Amino acid sequence: MKAPSVSIEPAAVAKPPEREEPVVLHSRDARGIVTLTLNRPHTFNALSAAMLTALQHQLAAIGDDQTARVVVLAAEGKAFCAGHDLKEMRAKPSLQYYEDLFGQCSEVMLCIQRLAVPVIARVQGIATAAGCQLVAMCDLAVASNTARFAVSGVNLGLFCSAPGVALSRNVLRKAAFEMLVTGEFISAEEAKMRGLINRVVEPQQLDAEVEKLVAAIIAKPRIAVAIGKEFFYRQIELAIAPAYDAAAQTMACNMMDEAALEGVQAFIDKRRPRWRKEE
Repeated sequence: MKAPSVSIEPAAVAKPPEREEPVVLHSRDARGIVTLTLNRPHTFNALSAAMLTALQHQLAAIGDDQTARVVVLAAEGKAFCAGHDLKEMRAKPSLQYYEDLFGQCSEVMLCIQRLAVPVIARVQGIATAAGCQLVAMCDLAVASNTARFAVSGVNLGLFCSAPGVALSRNVLRKAAFEMLVTGEFISAEEAKMRGLINRVVEPQQLDAEVEKLVAAIIAKPRIAVAIGKEFFYRQIELAIAPAYDAAAQTMACNMMDEAALEGVQAFIDKRRPRWRKEE
């Protein structure tokens, strides 16, 4: 008796797991302009632990890059950054966890200030709570006129203490305190008027306006900008007499640099400065 034929179905081929995109995208052009893009649009670019870690690593790498000239901090999606990831925070309620999380966030913010190169926030959408803090900690900020800003933790019973540190160093006290205790949004135009951001443009002009700032910065010697940024933030925390002492010492050291000597000589000679390429 002939054995019945058995049809054997081909084994299903397992699909390789989809590769997750980085939570922070990195790009760099030939001029040394580094763009870091927050890439969690489905969570409104909330600052998860993974996002904070990625930002910290990227900023550290830029700090070691002597050819970097400017950092642009951008974001994918409708929001620039909606602050901390509240779902992640609520899932791990412990004092140690919260201390570590907010400590890590503070370190990321300080990394921005410690960089030798200017950091420009490119704000295309809402920036709330720690997202507003992120904008405030950047050295410069350009926003779409559709962007809005708030430190809205108080609406949830959580006063935005850490964002308040950055906010109160950008805008006047009463304006900062009003934002912190009401949690209300302000427009991009209002944010500019209060000193939180530098420029406001139509959405389609956002990249062009950022590029104007970038071009103005990289036309100057890198060393002069680096010296200036470090001194700018240091003197803010000093009383006026120590600030002037520090300024005198900084300018004297700056004047001994080749870039300053060449710039001053070019002014005397009524010609354009001939900066060295690495400057």
